[in-house]
Order: sequence, then C-alpha cells, then structure tokens
Amino acid sequence: MAMRRVTMLAVLAATLPAMAFAAETGVVPVDGMPQLAFGHPEQGPLLIGQVVWQLIIFGALVYIMAHVALPKVGAVIEGRHSRIAADLEAAQAAKTEADAAMAAHRAATEQARAAARTQVATAMQAAQAESDAKAAALATRLNAQIAEAEASIEASRTAAMGALRGVATDTTAALLTKLVGRADAAAVDAAVSRELAARGRA
Repeated sequence: MAMRRVTMLAVLAATLPAMAFAAETGVVPVDGMPQLAFGHPEQGPLLIGQVVWQLIIFGALVYIMAHVALPKVGAVIEGRHSRIAADLEAAQAAKTEADAAMAAHRAATEQARAAARTQVATAMQAAQAESDAKAAALATRLNAQIAEAEASIEASRTAAMGALRGVATDTTAALLTKLVGRADAAAVDAAVSRELAARGRA
C-alpha cells in the first residue's frame, strides 16, 4: 500500500509541470509526440524540466525504497523466516520428545514383558515341582498299597495252599481207607507233597 502511494505521488509530481504550463499558456504545445519536442521553443524547456523532475523523483523513489520500504519488507521477511525457523525448531523438539517418550514406553513394555515371562516361568516351575511332589507321594502311597496287597495275596495264597494240602491229604486218606481199608498217613502226605510240587503249588 505504501509503495502504491509513493508511485502515484511520483507520477503526479512528474505531470505537474506540464499541467501548469498548459494552464498558463492555454495552448497545446505541439502536435504528434510532445515528449520528443526538445527543440520546440516553448515545449523544449518544459520537457527538460519534466526530465529533471523525473530524475529527482526517481532518485527520491530510490532513496525511499532503499531506506524505508525495502528495510520494512526485509524485516517482515526476516520475521517470517525467524518464525518459521522457531516453528521448525519447536516441531523438531516435539518430535525428539515424542521419540524419547516412545523409546521409554517401548523399554517399559519390554521390561514388563520380561517380568511377566519371569513370573510365568517361576509359577510353572513351582507348579511342576508341586506336581512332581504330589506324583511322588502318590507313587509312594500306591507302591505301599501294592506291596501290602501283594503281601496279603501271598498270605492268602499260603493259607489257601495250606488248606488245599490238608484237604488233599484228608481226601486221599479217606479214599484209600475206603478202597483198601487202611491208609498210611506218612505215605499219603509224601504223595500229596510230590504232586503239589510237580504242579508248582508246594
């Protein structure tokens, strides 16, 4: 906006001499291209004045641009660059902070997983040890019960074999007494013993 105002003022200042000359004389200086009529007795001095004024206005414009407008534009551009750089630095700092937070989160997660794995392994070992202890106790109890049952079976077998021996001896003696009229108890006992030994039941 300031640049536009300065340009308009320069154009107005450049046209003021011609307007003043036309107002004073009331005649058109020349026909055709008056800006080239430097040799005209009336238009020539006016054109020279216009050129001088234009040079002066151009110099003033250059001075204003170099010392007023351009520094302000440069300050605005520099301010924008500074804000952009600050925003980029803030974004980079935020990214760095976010990366650090993510790394800490990953480390904490891995640590929690390692602790969980350790606890699970410890619990499994404890459960396995408890299971092994229960299995050993159960095996010991079963072995004791099996030994007791085997001892009871052996005792029953021994008792049954004793009873079978007596039954066999009495039956043989009774049969011999009925058939022969007498029975030798020692011979009958020896015969029963041999027969049981032959059958593996002695």
